[in-house]
Amino acid sequence: MKHILLIEDDVTFSEMLKHFLERHKYVVDLSYNIHNASLLLKKQNYDLVFTDLRLPDGDGISLLKQIKNNNDIPVVLMTSYAEVSTAVQAMKQGAFDYISKPFNPSEVLEVISNALEVKKADTIASEHTPQKNNSNSNADFVTGISSASKTLSEYIHLVAPTNMSVLITGESGTGKEVVAKNIHLKSLRGDKPFVAVDCGAIPKELASSEFFGHKKGSFTGAINDKIGHFEAANGGTLFLDEVGNLSYENQIQLLRALQERKVKPIGSSEEIFVDIRLVTATNEDLLEAVEKGDFREDLYHRLNEFSIRVPSLKDRHDDLILYADFFLEMANKQLNKSVVGFSKDVLTLFQSYHWPGNLRELSNTIKRATLLTQTDIIDKSVLPVELIHIKKSNVLLNKFSTKENEKELIISALQEVDNNKTQAAKLLNITRKTLYNKMKEYSLN
Repeated sequence: MKHILLIEDDVTFSEMLKHFLERHKYVVDLSYNIHNASLLLKKQNYDLVFTDLRLPDGDGISLLKQIKNNNDIPVVLMTSYAEVSTAVQAMKQGAFDYISKPFNPSEVLEVISNALEVKKADTIASEHTPQKNNSNSNADFVTGISSASKTLSEYIHLVAPTNMSVLITGESGTGKEVVAKNIHLKSLRGDKPFVAVDCGAIPKELASSEFFGHKKGSFTGAINDKIGHFEAANGGTLFLDEVGNLSYENQIQLLRALQERKVKPIGSSEEIFVDIRLVTATNEDLLEAVEKGDFREDLYHRLNEFSIRVPSLKDRHDDLILYADFFLEMANKQLNKSVVGFSKDVLTLFQSYHWPGNLRELSNTIKRATLLTQTDIIDKSVLPVELIHIKKSNVLLNKFSTKENEKELIISALQEVDNNKTQAAKLLNITRKTLYNKMKEYSLN
């Protein structure tokens, strides 16, 4: 049975939550302050710490730091203060998740289950991974709090310790190479080379030389020996980005090298045995390319022993502020600036925008804004025009699917069109009858 330390100063609420967790087969120790919790943590090994943000003798963030300095127990923070800045700070300090009161029972169980599953995966990975100093293992990887990000993280933890070939799919700009690098760093090959190749940038005539190398004088322009990507990645991971761009001839060469696990540089009579783990990525539908005859089916199955789809930014909306904060930190370092954060208007615009360019667009937007900002806070005056002039209709359309803000969106739509029900229905992309039913449901006149 999993052992949980629950830290909450509201006696009635804490007893209720304790009994609820015990009914679901968890062992729960209860503490009402940080001092007592610290003593319990020294005496007992816990699988999870579930703590309130506001406590009589301090806050959950300081306790989180203390826990992370001494061990690797997942920590979930709960609070009545649903502040984005606090959530960002908590995640940066290593909190597994953040949950706002009041919360429903199923939400509590889901958060706890996810935290324990990730801890289990981390333990398995560490048991099978050589101990090394991977100081950059998470330098570019943000562990999000959205369900899509948690699934992504779980898949990475599961497949990383294996030697399976991984096909990473997703829209352009979602961070497929970062996912590939994270898989490599969490694998048994983490201290060996990681070689990333953009297949879309290699002319098909030079692909053999790029992949397998060549000897000096083997063809016009070969003025030196060249080590190919396969040999450079020997012992480690070879990452082929946009693998769907390879010509049919190059696909055959790649398949042969993967099957035989040996390569022959152009102009050489000697074969070189290579031990690589292959990770590939594409934003195309390779199955469709197979059906059209543009991509070899046998190569597709060899690349796709395990597939991971990287979610788009609109599918991980809960992570947006975490990424914004991360990219601001990066921009500050790159530009030698010290911008502290974002204005409320900017955060609202960020959350309303659909981000067609995904993380790459968010990163570029924040880097540009950081460069232009002359104060401590980024305001909307330094944002690109496409963010500032978001059509309200698009905002409403994007958000209307979430039940919890329906009433607010209906009111906004009615205000936008001076209470014209027909226009409001069009704005919300629903029928006039549905709008009337919704207005009746929320007692809107």
